Amino acid sequence: MAPEASIAAAFLVGLLGGVHCVGMCGGIVAALTFGLPVAAGGGRQPLGHLPYLLAYNGGRVLSYTLAGALVGGIGSLATRLAAVQQLQLALQLLAAAFLVALGLYIAGWWRGLVVLERAGGRLIWQRLQPLGQRLLPVRSPAAALAVGLVWGWLPCGLVYSVLIWAVAAGSAAQGALLMLGFGLGTLPTLLAMGAFASVLTGLLRRPAVRRLAGAVVIAVGLLQAAGGLGAMGAMVGH
Repeated sequence: MAPEASIAAAFLVGLLGGVHCVGMCGGIVAALTFGLPVAAGGGRQPLGHLPYLLAYNGGRVLSYTLAGALVGGIGSLATRLAAVQQLQLALQLLAAAFLVALGLYIAGWWRGLVVLERAGGRLIWQRLQPLGQRLLPVRSPAAALAVGLVWGWLPCGLVYSVLIWAVAAGSAAQGALLMLGFGLGTLPTLLAMGAFASVLTGLLRRPAVRRLAGAVVIAVGLLQAAGGLGAMGAMVGH
């Protein structure tokens, strides 16, 4: 898959993953929104707390982008050290497998990614959560940005699956762009959730919506797998 197509596909995965965000981040969004100072709307005036919502999510997307750069760089270094194209293709197939698993997870057909979320909770989130708590209550957009930077490391099977994809991106820059595209795809749902939580939550929790979103993500994963297998077959043919 071409880099531009991968970024567009990552955006689509982020957009469709909004049905997962309702369950994973809905409570966080509600707590942060209603904890805002009265002058910012305090959860009652959507336009009043828009700067805070943008700051929260801007920090979150920035964390995704930094994580993408990190894992993309690690993946690039690994393939250079190994000096074999097969490793890059293997990473692409691994990423495709995780996308299929993510689609099954979003649709509610298989919850194997919960294992990843638990591991991330033990290894990363337990260390960062105290920092996030010290930043509360939020009293300015700058503080909201800092909270968003911490929020971006919340253990999430959706994020971890796309990070595996970023490992196979080929470089730190491509990994960062992939995660940036994904993060931007999650913005519409999480921004709207902060402003219209009750209406949006009811819609995205419908089984039919979750299944449709999961099926599309599975299709993206299968497309990625087909490209990797095709490239591997071409190598064998030569």
